[in-house]
Amino acid sequence: MNSTTKNYYESSSSKGNYNKKNMNKTAVFILTILLLFGQALVAQKAALVAQDKKFGYINKSGDWLVQPTYVKAGSFSDNVAAIMKEGKWGFINAKGEIIIEPKFNRVKAFNSGIAIVESNKRWFYINKKGEEVEMPASDKIYDFKDGVAYIKRGELTGLINANGEVVLEPKYTKIQAFRNGHAKVKEGDYWGLIDKKGTVVLEPVYQALGVFSEGVITAKKNDEQGIISNGVFTKVEGILKIWDFRNGENLTYANNKDKKVGFINRKGEWVIEPKYKKVRAFSNGLAPVTTNGKQWGYINKKGEMIIPEKFRDAELFSKDGLAPVKVSKLWGFINKTGEMIIEDKYSISTFSPFAMFSKGADKGFVDGLVRVGLKKKWGFIDTKGNLLKDTWFERAEPFVEIR
Repeated sequence: MNSTTKNYYESSSSKGNYNKKNMNKTAVFILTILLLFGQALVAQKAALVAQDKKFGYINKSGDWLVQPTYVKAGSFSDNVAAIMKEGKWGFINAKGEIIIEPKFNRVKAFNSGIAIVESNKRWFYINKKGEEVEMPASDKIYDFKDGVAYIKRGELTGLINANGEVVLEPKYTKIQAFRNGHAKVKEGDYWGLIDKKGTVVLEPVYQALGVFSEGVITAKKNDEQGIISNGVFTKVEGILKIWDFRNGENLTYANNKDKKVGFINRKGEWVIEPKYKKVRAFSNGLAPVTTNGKQWGYINKKGEMIIPEKFRDAELFSKDGLAPVKVSKLWGFINKTGEMIIEDKYSISTFSPFAMFSKGADKGFVDGLVRVGLKKKWGFIDTKGNLLKDTWFERAEPFVEIR
């Protein structure tokens, strides 16, 4: 117990305001807050990068966390990263220390404290000590994600947790990945929805389901497109397809029978009439749209064209207030008035055959930085276009949080 907590305990005791039980609860609460605060202080982000054909890791200041010494490596996941040494895979922690000696032929990313590895042509689970972990019998083993993994027996799929407990006995022909705490499940020809406890949220009576988002999910039932809210399906008239709602957004896009695209709200009401060839989601108050399929601009939530359709391609605005746009062959970044803030001379997505476990390219700014490519090199620029540490890399993967 630290001195601050101890002094609080003694002064409260002397006044007789708390009994021992209440004081213990108070002390635990304070220690918990201090612990969480301390953890927040040490949290940082790391990016996997390659230099001189060797992989290492940098922080958001561009300084080396782990020097580039590995011929192959993966991005951090669950605070550890896979590295290859002398032809075998092992794992390091956020300090760059080897916590599991390289001894595996193939590995997958850690999640929920568990990873899948292969040795002597056998795949199995390990923990962060490198110890094999026994799990319930399954015809195939699957990665953990957010505390759960699939088990398969015959044609049916169920769920287990990281403690090796069966959360859901195999009963569905398919279970898709959990998103926002929910997963689509298929029983026969129809889809339903479950939570991570395996509890049925929506019975499998739908021809199709979207992604659950803040109590709402798109659905198809009896050949009709609609929206489910609070478990109630509401048909949306004249719709061919509804795209998924994004968390925090009240609007999503849908097309009509003429294949024109517009925006509806979470009640299934048209808010912006369908008149566009293509659109992308709203983000930071604006959405990319194209009327003719060739030139893109941006509208606001009233359907007003705020930035004219003049770009060859356009992506979402980030929280930093910038969006990637393509004028000719390469990408630059505009602000919300359409002014080109960063010159259009960059690539904004890549695939690295050497870097494992990449979460995919972030095409826009995240926390003040964006990954870009220039002349077959990759690096990170800030919102003013300054190159991080004035350094280009052979490869660069997105920043991920580590502790």
